[in-house]
Amino acid sequence: MFDRMRFPLLSGIVIVSLFFLGSVSPYGGAAIAGDLPSVKEKGVLRHLGIPYANFVSEDGKEGLDVELIKLFAQHLGVRYEYVTTTWEDAIGDLTGKKFATKGDQIEAIECVPIKGDLIANGFTVLPLREKMVSYSIPTFLTQIWLTARPDSPIKPIQPTGDIERDVLAVKKLLKGQRVMGKLDTCLDPSLYNLEETGATVHLFDGDLGRVAYEIVKGDAHLSLLDMPDALIALEKWPGQIKIIGPLSPVQNMGCAFAKEDNLLRESFNEFFKKAVHDGTYIKLVKKYYPSFSVYYPDFFKKY
Repeated sequence: MFDRMRFPLLSGIVIVSLFFLGSVSPYGGAAIAGDLPSVKEKGVLRHLGIPYANFVSEDGKEGLDVELIKLFAQHLGVRYEYVTTTWEDAIGDLTGKKFATKGDQIEAIECVPIKGDLIANGFTVLPLREKMVSYSIPTFLTQIWLTARPDSPIKPIQPTGDIERDVLAVKKLLKGQRVMGKLDTCLDPSLYNLEETGATVHLFDGDLGRVAYEIVKGDAHLSLLDMPDALIALEKWPGQIKIIGPLSPVQNMGCAFAKEDNLLRESFNEFFKKAVHDGTYIKLVKKYYPSFSVYYPDFFKKY
C-alpha cells in the first residue's frame, strides 16, 4: 500500500529534438515574436499543449493547464486558442528553432514555424530544457515512481526521509525484474540507469497516458509512472496499482516561454501568484488532482 507517499519526486522528458527562440534568431532565420505586446496586438494567446494526465485532455478542451491558461488569457484581455503539439515538437513550436542534442550540449540545426506563445501541460523543469526556454515559477510537482500490480511479490519500501536512500532501496528490488518504460519521455529507463540494476527493460510504444492502464490490465507487472499519472490511477483504479517507491527526486513543473518573452512570463508569474492567493488555482488543483494537497500540503505556501 502507499502510505500517503512521502517520497519527494521528479518527472522528465528527454527530447531528442529541442528548439530555441528569437524574434530574430542568432542562428539565422526570422521568428514571430510572442512577447506580451505582440500577444495583445494580435488579440490572442496561443496555448501549446500535449494531452497528458489531467493537465490537458485528449481533445484539448479540459484540464488543469487548459483552465489556467484560459484564465490567463482572460487576465490579459485576449482570446484563448489551444494548439496541439507533441513532446518532440513543443519547444520548436514555441521558439522557432530545432536543436540536436548531445549529452548536455545543444546545436541549432534548422528553423521551424512558431505556433504558440507558451507551453503548459505539466511541463517539467529540466536543465537541458532551461537552455532552450524560460520557465514560470513552479506550478506543480512531479517525480518518477516504480509501480506494480497489487499481486506483485515486490513490496513497497519503507520511506526513510532520505530520497537518495529511498531510490537506492527501490533499485535493489529490480534485479531480474522486467520493468516497463517509454522511450524519449519522463519514463525513459535510461534516465534512471535501470539496466545497471539488472532489470530487463521493456519499452511501451503506446501513448504516455496509457501506461497506468497497462499495469491495471496485467500487461505490465512493474512500470515507471510519474506522480500526476499515479495520483489519477490510484483514484481511478483503487486497489489495482501499488506504489513501490521513488526512482527520482522531486522536480518542479511550470509553463515554458521563449527566452526573449520576459514580459509575458513576468505577467504570467504575477497572475499565477494572485490566482494562488485568492484560491482560484487551489480550486483547480482540487478539481483535477484532489489528493495532491494530501501528499504535498506545503507546496503553495511559498506563494
